[in-house]
Order: sequence, then structure tokens, then C-alpha cells
Amino acid sequence: MNDQPRRRPQGKPQGGRPHRRPQKDPVRILAFEALRAVEERDAYANLVLPGLLRAAEQDAVRRGRQFDRRDAALATELVYGTLRRQGTYDAVIAACVDRPLREVDPPVLDVLGLGAHQLLGTRIPTHAAVSATVELARVVLGDGRAKFVNAVLRRISARDLDGWLEEVAPPYDEDPEEHLAVVHSHPRWVVSALWDALGGGRAGIEDLLTADNERPEVTLVARPGRSTPRELADSMPPGTSEPGRWSPYAVRMAEGGDPSGVEAVAEGRAGVQDEGSQLVAAALAAVPLDGRDTRWLDGCAGPGGKAALLAALAAERGAALVAAEKQPHRARLVARSLAGNPGPYQVVVADGTRPAWAEGSFDRVLVDVPCTGLGALRRRPEARWRRRAEDVAGFGPLQRGLLAEALRAVRVGGVVGYATCSPHLAETRAVVDDVLRDAAQARGGVAVTAERIDARPYLPGVPALGDGPDIQLWPHLHGTDAMFLSLLRRTA
Repeated sequence: MNDQPRRRPQGKPQGGRPHRRPQKDPVRILAFEALRAVEERDAYANLVLPGLLRAAEQDAVRRGRQFDRRDAALATELVYGTLRRQGTYDAVIAACVDRPLREVDPPVLDVLGLGAHQLLGTRIPTHAAVSATVELARVVLGDGRAKFVNAVLRRISARDLDGWLEEVAPPYDEDPEEHLAVVHSHPRWVVSALWDALGGGRAGIEDLLTADNERPEVTLVARPGRSTPRELADSMPPGTSEPGRWSPYAVRMAEGGDPSGVEAVAEGRAGVQDEGSQLVAAALAAVPLDGRDTRWLDGCAGPGGKAALLAALAAERGAALVAAEKQPHRARLVARSLAGNPGPYQVVVADGTRPAWAEGSFDRVLVDVPCTGLGALRRRPEARWRRRAEDVAGFGPLQRGLLAEALRAVRVGGVVGYATCSPHLAETRAVVDDVLRDAAQARGGVAVTAERIDARPYLPGVPALGDGPDIQLWPHLHGTDAMFLSLLRRTA
């Protein structure tokens, strides 16, 4: 249905009132464009938003206007806040319209989501949130649908967020998972999977879901041999940096900090990397080995963050890293991250499930396998709406294949790190259990056996690591992505 009226000449009387051109608000138009890119092109907000911000800045300069830091901060808050709370806002919007949401055009839903976030998730005054969103609707949707947006937003503005949650979320005692899904804006299946992995009662899962909806810190990594955390912090303006919580290579940036303005980052001597990812690489490097320790492998190296840290750690010991990545464009990103590493390294385009290297070629192997990404929902909030429960099973064969080949790639006595940015049990412990069982039961060819290593001693000072031997990090407990790590030593 096209309910957008034909455009009337400017100044033409309309119900006794002259037609007024809609006011273009560059901040809200930018936020709308980002949401449309996420919806239409499966883009990730953290990738598309920087380009839109640069374009808005350049356009403002051309027009003799200003698009300053406050504008950029508001646009970022509108995009990420709307995406994080999409499930909650959809439930509220559904209570305010007279049709199923699937019958509302997606661009209209995006405008309503932006309006709902301003009304329920920010301190923007009600009249300003409504009027600014209606003006946005006039610009991007037309006057006809702007009237619909206006009517819905006025219904939404009748209650605050707590009032709406009482209205649209089922009581916890009647349906705990659906209550948490609506209140904390996660798909029900994700709530269930996270709860299974976390264990425990209501308090823990509520803390985790709350942490998923908070803006993550920007964390930098000082690459050994090229930079130090102290140098990195000293190069930043006073008061804009803090030491990492757990990683000896980490520096945390103050809220709103721009890593591209840090000289060491621009030069590749440091990078942007979550502390959980730093800990995974550091733990693999810390496991003691008997005998040779000269060849390391990152079997799933793209886009290159862990590979850069591993290569630097290897160089300190006179070892060389082979960074393998199946996709050529991602291999180029790896090469860019590794450029300037003080020790020898090699970047190869290779499939870790059908390796180009001989069995037993390496002393240490990391496979940070492709996964659902449920551990990084703070950074990629749209992933929670994009993933489906069946995706977990789809990743399973690849994850098992990569780990099985990693165990063949490492020498007897060498160590393999299996890592994934998902806490889902089917992507973590179940994968390791299956591969170890299948390897022990192998018939024909060379059987590969391995044993788990208790990984906890190789994350010194990190609390709440559970009973081991594998480790699972959590946003609400550690302030990191929900990284999982299992360390395995090949025994035969």
C-alpha cells in the first residue's frame, strides 16, 4: 500500500494552513540511514556508522554548518540504542498500532524505533522527541505516513519505560524466559541459551542481559616489541585512559574516545581489541612446552587482531607465526595488521579444514572459530535479531572440522587453543567433547589423542573462572566479550 500523498506545491493552502517544508535534521537522518543499512543490506552498525559520520561531517563543512562531537554522539546513541532495545520497542509499538508489525513498512518501523528510543531510553524531552521524529518521518517517509508516526508516538509517550514493561511483558512467575526477553530485549531463544551456559538463578542472567545492553568500552592492545601500555597511555590526553583490568597489554579508553586519533594505533604498533580476545592469545602463549617452540599457527586469522598479538608474542621468543585465513579479502586485513611485526611471520590463504601444511608442523595452534557471535552482543547488537536458533547447528560441522585439523596440525606435546566468541554450550564445550571423543575412537589412519589443560592458571588475576578446565568470560563478570577458551595438549 502506498499511502504517501502526492506532493502539493509549496505554499498551497491545506486545510486552511500553508504547506511547510519539513526540517532536515542531519543527526536523525544519519541514524535512519544507518538503521536502513542494517535492515536492507545486513550491514553491521559498527562498520557502516563511521562512514556515515564522516560523510555528514564533510557535508556540513560544504554547507558552512557544523557537525560536532555532540552530533556524532547523539547519532551513535540513537543507532545503537534503537538496535539494542529493538525487541522491547517492537513490543511497545505493537501495543500502539492497529495491525501486526509485519504489516508495517520496515522504514516506518525504523522511524518509530528511533522515536521510541528517544521517548523511553533517553533524556530528550517528550515534545522534542515527538516533533523531531515526526519531522524525520516527513523527510524520509512523506506527510501521510508522518501522521501515522505522530499518532503512534503520542500513544507511546503516555507511559514511561517501566510503565510499558508492566503492560507488554508477561509476569516473570508465569513465563520467566519471555519476561526476560521483552524486558531486556533479547530473542527468547538467546535468553534460554545464555541462561543454560551461565547456570544459576534469576540474578545472574539479568545481570548478563543488562550488560549486553550497555555500551562497551573501547580497549586498545599494545603489541609487544612495538609499544607498551605505559607508552600508549602517555600518548593520550590526561584522563582519557585507564589500565586494562586483566590483560597486561590492555589500555582502556574513556567513553567517547576515538582510537583512530591515537598515534600508535594509526601506525599499527597498537590496535583495538577486546580484553577477552587479548587473554585468549596470551593464555595460549603462556602454556609451557617441552622441546621445540618455534612455529605457531593462527588457523582462523581474519581480521587479524589475535594474529597480531600472537605474532608479537612469538617474536619475543624467536618463533614465527603462520596466519591462515580462508577468505582472500580477510587475509589482506590480516597482512595489514601484521605489517611491521618485529619477528618473522607468514600470511597464507588457506582453509583450516583442508590444510596446506603437514601434520605435526606447529608447536602452538589457535583456532578462533566462526560462530553465532552471541558473546559480542554489546558490540554488534543487531546480531541478536539476525541470528536464529538453527544457526548454531549450522556452525557445528565447521567448528568441529577446524578443531580436529588443528589437533593434527600441532606436534605431540604441542598445545591447541579452541576459542569462540559465543558462550552457547553447543559451540563451546560440546564441540571440544565431540572432537576429543571422535579422535579417540578413530579407525584407520593415524589416531590423534589430546587432553584438556586447565586454562585458569594462564589467566592470572582473573576472577570467577568457574571449575575449569575450560574458561568462559562474561560481560557482567569480567567486562569483556563472552569469550570461551579450551586448551588442549596433543598426547599421541
